[in-house]
Amino acid sequence: MVVLAIDVGGTKFAAGLVDTDGELLFSERVPTPQGGDADALWKTLIRLTDSVTAHAPHGTSGLLGVGVGVGGPMTWPDGVVSPLNMPGWRDFPLVDRLAERFPAGPVRIHNDAVALAVAEHWRGAGHGSANMLGMVVSTGVGGGLILGGHLIDGGTGNAGHVGHIIVEPDGPPCGCGGRGCLEAVARGPALASWAQSQGWQPGSVTADREAPPDTADPQARRDSPTSRDPQDSRGSQGSRGSQGSRESLGSQGLRDSRHSPESVSAPGPLVMPEPLYVEATVASARQLALDAAAGDPVALTAMRRAGRAIGLALASATHLCDLDLVTIGGGLSQAGRLIFDPLEETLRAHARMDFARRVRVLPAALGQDAGLIGAAALVLAADRYWGG
Repeated sequence: MVVLAIDVGGTKFAAGLVDTDGELLFSERVPTPQGGDADALWKTLIRLTDSVTAHAPHGTSGLLGVGVGVGGPMTWPDGVVSPLNMPGWRDFPLVDRLAERFPAGPVRIHNDAVALAVAEHWRGAGHGSANMLGMVVSTGVGGGLILGGHLIDGGTGNAGHVGHIIVEPDGPPCGCGGRGCLEAVARGPALASWAQSQGWQPGSVTADREAPPDTADPQARRDSPTSRDPQDSRGSQGSRGSQGSRESLGSQGLRDSRHSPESVSAPGPLVMPEPLYVEATVASARQLALDAAAGDPVALTAMRRAGRAIGLALASATHLCDLDLVTIGGGLSQAGRLIFDPLEETLRAHARMDFARRVRVLPAALGQDAGLIGAAALVLAADRYWGG
């Protein structure tokens, strides 16, 4: 028996079949219709799910349910969605429409950042942690909160929204209407914009190379959280199995060393061939990280600024929630030590209570499969991850 998992994003729709062990057995991805109206978006999604469920052992009648991760805002848990990155869906009754299409089991939905956090707790870097914050740092900053081994939803499903912790009270304006939010400082586009305002010229130091020449030895590179398999699944190509094809930050090395605090700052070069969470990374932020790795002083300052902001936010979150672990995914997290070193330094300087000092920070481990695995967990591990 399997769950149909769906990951709805601004640049791609993904769907897959996940078994009761949390293994992604089969998946496909297609581009999101740009500028598409509600009907065009829906038809694209259904063509995708029809293609995927054709591989289910007993077709749609054998599905245990449907799990969905989608960007907000949404009415949760009812599943009326208005993703900011998809103007064609405004107050779209996604859960009701899917329930009509797949009546065999429950249809459950959550914010895409929450789905990523759930995936990391269930089957990724956070497995075994009772109290964890899973966060994503890319074009936005979001997260999900696990306390006592269970997902915390809050009153509207938005608990764990770490992107709107204040890190600079008089800082830059945020899209939420406030000022100085973590997201306003550390999200990729804001970071690149700040660097350009300070004189950064994208690519000026990396025109002839993609990584600094004086890097660590090959073994360190393989074990580094900044390295990853350059192969990926693109377009509408299906993929079978997840253990052999998952994209992660140094996927093999992380599976071996993810429980070690040192794994967040292992030496090695910056390797960013493709974004880990494709829809959530912009070229300018990737170029900023590459330039920082090559020694551009403004780019380095920008990355340190982001790392410090994240560290401040995590110090507050750790004291508030008594966390054991924080996992960080998203495109910007691929910058490795450029982000994690100032993050750790700031976190340790501000998380001074004895109970807070034990928190660990690790890169996320599941790559682009995380959204599907987390969505499936809303059905397969509902006792821990579903409170709707």
